[in-house]
Amino acid sequence: MATEVTLTTDGMLLNWLKDVGDSVSEGDIIAEVEADKATVEIEASASGTLLSVDWEIGEEKEEGAVIATIGASDEAPADSGGSESAKAQQQEDPKEEASEPAPTTASSNGSGASVTEDGRIKASPVARNIAEDKGIDLSQVQGTGPGGRIVKSDVEGFDPAQAKPAPAKRTSAPSGGGSSVGAGTPTWGKLPEGDGIEVTDVSRMRRAIADGTILSKSNIPHFYVTVSMDVDALLKLRKEINATLESEGIKVSVNDMLIKAAALTLRKFPNLNSHYYGDKIVSYTDINIGVSVALPNNGLINVVAHNADKRSLSDLAAANIEMYTRAREGKIKPADTKGATFTISNLGAYGVDHFAAIISAPEAGMLAIGTAKKVPVVKDNGELGVGNMMNVTISIDHRVSDGAEGATYMQEFKALIENPMRLLA
Repeated sequence: MATEVTLTTDGMLLNWLKDVGDSVSEGDIIAEVEADKATVEIEASASGTLLSVDWEIGEEKEEGAVIATIGASDEAPADSGGSESAKAQQQEDPKEEASEPAPTTASSNGSGASVTEDGRIKASPVARNIAEDKGIDLSQVQGTGPGGRIVKSDVEGFDPAQAKPAPAKRTSAPSGGGSSVGAGTPTWGKLPEGDGIEVTDVSRMRRAIADGTILSKSNIPHFYVTVSMDVDALLKLRKEINATLESEGIKVSVNDMLIKAAALTLRKFPNLNSHYYGDKIVSYTDINIGVSVALPNNGLINVVAHNADKRSLSDLAAANIEMYTRAREGKIKPADTKGATFTISNLGAYGVDHFAAIISAPEAGMLAIGTAKKVPVVKDNGELGVGNMMNVTISIDHRVSDGAEGATYMQEFKALIENPMRLLA
């Protein structure tokens, strides 16, 4: 029986990597999709022959949509699978393989770039990142990808001197004087005009971040608990671990150890490893730690360290670096961002002493990690010494938990950080 391939995220099809009639193995990458924050690789959900596809390049679909079917080479496609063009070709000549769906026709903005029906320039996430780094106006770039999409090579080979000037944009404000910026976003009146002002469109990624944080901050009653902890023992253990792993090419980071510590602590506080759904709280037996990753274009994405409490530090480190690399290259796998039950954000590398994170809804809490700094401390024997101290703040949904539980969680987390040998158990 044919197996349906369902979409694991909302997005727009960039490319089919397999043709109808190709043999595929479970886990093979068969398509690339532009999601809100990165390019997502869609994997084959079974082994067999790609019988049909039901998605045109440039078309947007929602999570859960059936986009292809896989089965035996002599098997008929499932009724829900198969694009009309592919089905028609199969009916005309069943011996012929159905061709790749034709790209959708895109309109032009008048200066070269192709745009979607809602006016968004069609460009891959990688192309957008490069354009932002180089200060290139994508509206002036001629796309050579499917449906006129701007791809990496278009931006890298772009010559501003040969570009047509982009037509002036007219921004219309809704009645009442405000300009609509996004769902849930307040209006601030008419857009400024004149010399010294540059107006740019909000990217799809930034809109997604804005909508998510507005939803969280507006609906979740956050409260915060901050604890300072000594990380000398943690840093010493990390150095010893990495010395033993050097021959394997694996390097454990401080963040890997913090992820493991957060996960082990959640074993004792299952209430915080839950999600809030109005009149229901969903608790999870698996502990999957979301990790906030900064992207080159000033964006942000959360990847997920699954079963972080059960995995060794070396295994976590190897898997995490692969996910971080995929995220920063704008090419992630669906599993990279799915299933987080609790999240960590670490700004220590930026010299940040302390911050409070906005909870990633519907999670019950989130840890915010500051930088480690050498400061004067009073030791247990009463003598003045130097400690390598780090501030950690937990944000908690007050509908799920309270201050006492938050404080107790932080006490246990601190005990693990200051006695890190327990991370190796």
